[in-house]
Amino acid sequence: MREREEDINRDRTIQNIIYTTVFTTAHSNNSQLQFMCIYSSPDLSDMEYLQINYFNKVKHAEFSSTVGKFVGFTKQGWIDADYWNNNTAFIQQLRGGIDRYCRHNARISFSTLLDKTASPKVRVRSIKKGSGTHPAVLMCSASRFYPKAIKLTWLKDSKPVTSDVTSTEEMADGDWYYQVHSHLEHIPKSGEKISCMVEHASFAKPMTYDLEPSVSESDTNKIAIGASGLVLGVILAAAGLVYYKKKSTGRILVPH
Repeated sequence: MREREEDINRDRTIQNIIYTTVFTTAHSNNSQLQFMCIYSSPDLSDMEYLQINYFNKVKHAEFSSTVGKFVGFTKQGWIDADYWNNNTAFIQQLRGGIDRYCRHNARISFSTLLDKTASPKVRVRSIKKGSGTHPAVLMCSASRFYPKAIKLTWLKDSKPVTSDVTSTEEMADGDWYYQVHSHLEHIPKSGEKISCMVEHASFAKPMTYDLEPSVSESDTNKIAIGASGLVLGVILAAAGLVYYKKKSTGRILVPH
């Protein structure tokens, strides 16, 4: 039985292209051959090609393009590594794998997936009202962005804030997107400007988002009372208009 699996990790910090071939013998011994391309730089300058041999899930021997030869990890692996390293044609073929398999596929990955970006949707708002000496809690949220790497910085009057800040890790948002949230405990001061600066690959420069204005409880009550009065006024006006039309319809005009 032979199986082939491919896994492409889309995170910019480290990219892996993995091909795995598994062989199972009649005696239920399992031999697995794994090909890996590891890189972190868009120009592929740090690319490494690996061929890893496993026997019954134990790492047996490994070829690395960086080392340029096989290294054994078990007693039999040392014997096999020495045998393969003495096969000049075979070793030269493996050394060429970094160009044939790794760089070729990596360039396709960067052009079709890794260079694509999605700008984050950002919102800065108060989620807990402060009272007295108890600080309010503000939240800066970024969602639906790609790639994963992002930086959120709180600003008070355009100056970075590092104390009383807690942030979540970047979390999967579905459909390859990510989300992240940062919280700031803050005691409001008159005239102070609070904002959140966001740095992301989709932006040509850092973007700054101001705190959304919050409506106080008294203002909310005033708005609610005003809206209720408006609705009541419309209802009364409509009722008066209906009454007037009915009276006008039933009236008989007599000439003098």
